[in-house]
Amino acid sequence: MLHYVGILIGKLKRDERGATLVEYAIALLVAIGVGGFVVTNLSTNTQDNFCSADDAVQGAAPDGC
Repeated sequence: MLHYVGILIGKLKRDERGATLVEYAIALLVAIGVGGFVVTNLSTNTQDNFCSADDAVQGAAPDGC
């Protein structure tokens, strides 16, 4: 029985057909996560900058800032 398990594990080690798909999926998830983080921070910084500019021009920010 142990011999057959060893043979099965050996076959699975040599079969790398699905590895590329998994690697691409992981890379895609990392890229989506990093992109979401960057867009979120960029939008927050942009809103803060527009509110600061509005304060400088009008002297008071509207309720949205």
